[in-house]
Amino acid sequence: MKFKSELYKKEQLEIVDQIISILDMKDNTIILYELDNDLDKTQKILDIIPTIRKYYAFNNIKAVGEPERIKRPWLSIIKQLCKVKYKISRKDHRIYKDDGTVIRTILYTFQNI
Repeated sequence: MKFKSELYKKEQLEIVDQIISILDMKDNTIILYELDNDLDKTQKILDIIPTIRKYYAFNNIKAVGEPERIKRPWLSIIKQLCKVKYKISRKDHRIYKDDGTVIRTILYTFQNI
């Protein structure tokens, strides 16, 4: 019996490409605060969960098996699936608003492997 990672390699890479196109990254980075507030992108990622279930063994991806139990299931999906093609690093990031407030968030950088 073959593993899904062997059977559906092409489909899995297509799903990763689909996620990257949904994110529409500039400079291969995403800011968590902006992604939190972009309901369109997060919903599009959640909408591909049935496809992910079809082509991935999702026992280790809790966001696919039980998305309602996780705070940011879309972020978990991004990080778990994209690590096949990208090295994802994170660092603290600050956004300075015009009114003087500072928002602390995380900046994720995607580097090709």
